[in-house]
Amino acid sequence: MTVELDLTADPIDLTAALVDIPSVSGDEDAIADAVERALKAQAPHLEVVRLGNNVLARTTLGRPSRVVFAGHLDTVPVNANLPSRRVDGVLHGLGTVDMKGGDAVMLHLAATVTEPTHDLTFLFYECEEIEAIRNGLGRVERELPEWMAGDLAVVCEPSNAIVEAGCQGTMRIEVRTTGTRAHTARAWMGVNAIHALGEALNVLARYETRTVDIDGCTYREGLQAVHISGGVSGNVVPDAALLRINFRFAPDRTVAQAEAHLREVFADFEVEVVDSAAGALPGLTAPAARDLMAAAGGDPVGKLGWTDVARFAALGIPAVNFGPGDPLLAHMQQENVPVEQITRCADVLRKLVTG
Repeated sequence: MTVELDLTADPIDLTAALVDIPSVSGDEDAIADAVERALKAQAPHLEVVRLGNNVLARTTLGRPSRVVFAGHLDTVPVNANLPSRRVDGVLHGLGTVDMKGGDAVMLHLAATVTEPTHDLTFLFYECEEIEAIRNGLGRVERELPEWMAGDLAVVCEPSNAIVEAGCQGTMRIEVRTTGTRAHTARAWMGVNAIHALGEALNVLARYETRTVDIDGCTYREGLQAVHISGGVSGNVVPDAALLRINFRFAPDRTVAQAEAHLREVFADFEVEVVDSAAGALPGLTAPAARDLMAAAGGDPVGKLGWTDVARFAALGIPAVNFGPGDPLLAHMQQENVPVEQITRCADVLRKLVTG
């Protein structure tokens, strides 16, 4: 069935329409088709390009600055939470928070703001909720990098309609221990690798997390064991064991500095870095970011977690998270968003792009 979106409709109604198009990661054809078709029909002032199931649109008005808006079209798998429903000022359904409310705000602005004070770019992308190699924003960066350029990037991920600045970096390491196998009846002849992990766990228990203030935003680091494994059978002293650890670090550390810190913390162990992603500094001193803060009012907060703002920060583009919905409800069956947050985000971003 072909779905027709009305981009001039109230962003609340547009959110509901987007939610009712199933778009689990890897199956975004229908929603990407609907978004592309609507932008081409209802926003003739925009250049529109399709790249896989990524839909890109932008103005070329020669403004002195450009604001880039980014939002992913995919969701986690359906969990008996479709179609959408509205109850007492709250919109329920898969994607209402993560992140079709933000997409609706972006689409509404794209179609209805024809004379912005900044040039505008809108990036609607696929496969954010799964492995990073399939992330559509990464594909845009690799194949059409000029579409990522701007003076400010606003990732419309849920933030309770409050500006969340920057984001934490993340790193996963593996600590391995080795020993000598032996029969448990003659355990003194072996060396137990699982027991040897005890000191690594003690290191974690003693570790004092760091809290950092950057541009008025607070980032609290975290170092946690997330997996432990080892063992051969019920009567063998194990000769190998593995501990996986996740480090969420403040954006004043680079990936290299985070790795050096962990190697110092676990200096007595074999450490392997298996995954890492840099964080993003707040970037609130950029002129366009100041304009956003003036439009939003209130104080920004640091983003506790990693988002695609880091992709823009790595390109030297200040980036923030700003969108409707409580991020704590993302991926939950009871995902829902107060409709007033959708309206607030649309109003704030309209003020940003129209002055």
